[in-house]
Amino acid sequence: MDASANTPQLLRRTNLRAVLEVLRSVPSVTGTDLINATGLTRATVIAVCDDLIARGWARETPSLRTDRQKGRPARRFEFNESAGYVLGLDVGIATVRVLAADLSGAVVGGSEARFPRHGGQPEQRRDVVTAAVDAALADAGIEASAVLCTGMGIAAQVTGNGDLAPGQDVAPMFDLGLSREFGDTRGWPLLVENDAKLAALAERWRGVGAGEENLAVILAGERLGSGIIESGRLLHGASGGTGGMGALQLVEGVGNEDGIAKLARLWGSAALRDGHNGRIRELVGPDTNRASARLVFEAAAAGDPVAVEILNRIAARMARVLALASSFFDPRLIVIGGAVAASATALLPAMTRELAHYVAEPPRLAVSDLGKMLVPTGAVRLALDYVETHLLDLVPEPKR
Repeated sequence: MDASANTPQLLRRTNLRAVLEVLRSVPSVTGTDLINATGLTRATVIAVCDDLIARGWARETPSLRTDRQKGRPARRFEFNESAGYVLGLDVGIATVRVLAADLSGAVVGGSEARFPRHGGQPEQRRDVVTAAVDAALADAGIEASAVLCTGMGIAAQVTGNGDLAPGQDVAPMFDLGLSREFGDTRGWPLLVENDAKLAALAERWRGVGAGEENLAVILAGERLGSGIIESGRLLHGASGGTGGMGALQLVEGVGNEDGIAKLARLWGSAALRDGHNGRIRELVGPDTNRASARLVFEAAAAGDPVAVEILNRIAARMARVLALASSFFDPRLIVIGGAVAASATALLPAMTRELAHYVAEPPRLAVSDLGKMLVPTGAVRLALDYVETHLLDLVPEPKR
């Protein structure tokens, strides 16, 4: 087929994308605004806007006449953020969380569900995920046909193509056949990404790292994992391993990938078994030697010396982890996220002091304020990026 035969169609799509990009960036615009922003002729701009309206991607807004205005007021156009929706999933070991968002990124619904004890079999986990997705759609009041894309984060190494990297013993937890379930059955593209990398996308989009071009996010709950953004670009590496923490076993004073929550729980429980009778014991009660991370942080806040020492040990250990990330990736900001983010604020002063011993110009440290929605928010951003790239391919052209 002669390539020149596609030239008018290609030009039309280019014009559509140019106008759509402007519409997405502002509340509303006139035809003149679009002419100035795109360099297109008035006739082309109006034709493109009418095409986008017919597709459902744009709408015309009422124009108010002023006292000095003569003739008809100028037509105004705006992006239709409810033309479609995306889903963001966080599929963990014990829990799945789902967010539904419109095309502006505004959350319109969500759900949360727990997997069976000890994780469950793949088919059980798949059923829990699909039920949680259906619950999120119901909460948002939208039909499955309105979903344009789904992003999903998992606690595993994922290649740049969205596949599980080989050599991981996590397939029963995360290889659930969801691409077939969502893609073949429901017609949704499913994008899979490592959870820490999605956390980095979320922080740069809507978190304390908003707009930061050089950013590291460390998920520090049960296990450590990191997502790295360098010059505004999320890093993956050859097989998705950028930001992996397996090498911590080689770092003196660290030794493994245990996160803040796990360490607080393990060391707090060990103190109880060793006969500690302070505030930790008062909080957990006399009949158990198992301390939760939350109670260890609460005991430290109340001045319990053993709990304070545990947090100091965690801070010193984490400072070495942060120094490693700083040395390899040189971020301007490192954000601590995950299940312990709210409590980790107490560790910031000690981590900051310790980090200065290892790094000449330490990055700024902060704690995520996105809570348990950190990863699903990043999954929403991933899905939105896909929609923005493939926008004109996701909805058929209007019938002429």
